[in-house]
Amino acid sequence: MRQQRPPRHGLARVLSRHGVCSRSEAARRIRDGRVRVDGRIVRDPEHPIAPGRHCITLDGAPLDAAPRLYLALNKPRGLVTTARDEQGRATVYRCFDGAGLPWLAPVGRLDKASEGLLLFSNDPVWAAAITDPARGPDKTYHVQVDTIPDAALLARLETGVACDGEHLAAKSARLLRAGERNAWLELVLDEGRNRHIRRLLAACGVEVLRLVRVAIGPVVLGDVAKGAWRHLAPAEVRALAPMLSPSSARPARGRCG
Repeated sequence: MRQQRPPRHGLARVLSRHGVCSRSEAARRIRDGRVRVDGRIVRDPEHPIAPGRHCITLDGAPLDAAPRLYLALNKPRGLVTTARDEQGRATVYRCFDGAGLPWLAPVGRLDKASEGLLLFSNDPVWAAAITDPARGPDKTYHVQVDTIPDAALLARLETGVACDGEHLAAKSARLLRAGERNAWLELVLDEGRNRHIRRLLAACGVEVLRLVRVAIGPVVLGDVAKGAWRHLAPAEVRALAPMLSPSSARPARGRCG
């Protein structure tokens, strides 16, 4: 019986899975000659790596897994969710200036005009479980709209609409409070398509005035100040991705020496 070979992954992916940097940044460092595999400089980001079988160094230091971090940020309106913006706009990473944190990636996104709860981590396996459209946690939003919604509108938001070839719907929609000309809704999504809520409401003839994400699964925004962040508690980390075993998020370590 033929022995099955262990899976191999590209070198840039391996660096990213160790929480060292993003995959695109890893590719840049590899092409710059900063990474060695078994003592030899490798400049191909897709160079195949078998877990646990190679000694990988970055700038001469062994590639050890970075301590896993899980953060919750209260994203202010006006910041874009990206590490680098080609248009020079301020990004969410401005909120971490001076904190001395290692590389972290946003888990999901909020568009520039949206605000509220945004998760960050250097654990790509955990992040993938959170953003999995089939198994990821529900996300709760408070949305200010330019009308006073009636029961028919709320029902339509839950039934859904066809928009640009996609079916957009909310898992639940309810009225929080209403004024004379506008109101606040609570919408819960069990999937997250691009600009899902804005497109759904626009298809129903409703304009979004403010959009705030207040919860992801059991993790709530709470009293975290705008632009501030906190570490997730271990119980929150586990609750957001209960399908992961305790060891499944740890990347295999390469052997050096």
